[in-house]
Amino acid sequence: MANAEKLTITVSTKGQVILPSAIRQRREWRAGTRLVVEETPEGVLLKPAPAFATTRPEDVFASLPHSGKPKTLEEMDAGVLAEARRRHARG
Repeated sequence: MANAEKLTITVSTKGQVILPSAIRQRREWRAGTRLVVEETPEGVLLKPAPAFATTRPEDVFASLPHSGKPKTLEEMDAGVLAEARRRHARG
C-alpha cells in the first residue's frame, strides 16, 4: 500500500476502536478475526494472529506412543511415497 490512507478514529470509553470497513475488506478481516497487537516505536501494529501457537520440537516429541523398532529413513520415505501414490490413484 504505497499511498497509505490517513484516517482518524476514536477510542471508545471501553477502549475499543472501529477499523474502517475499506481496510477490513482489503485485509479480509471479518468479524471474529483474531489480531496480534504489537507496540512499536512508530505506534501500534495490528497483524492477523497465527492459526496455531508456536511449538518447539521438544514440546511434541514422543507425544504419540510407539512400540517396536524405530523406522529407518528409507522405510519412512517408502511409506510417504506409497501414501502419495495411493492418494493420486484415488484422485
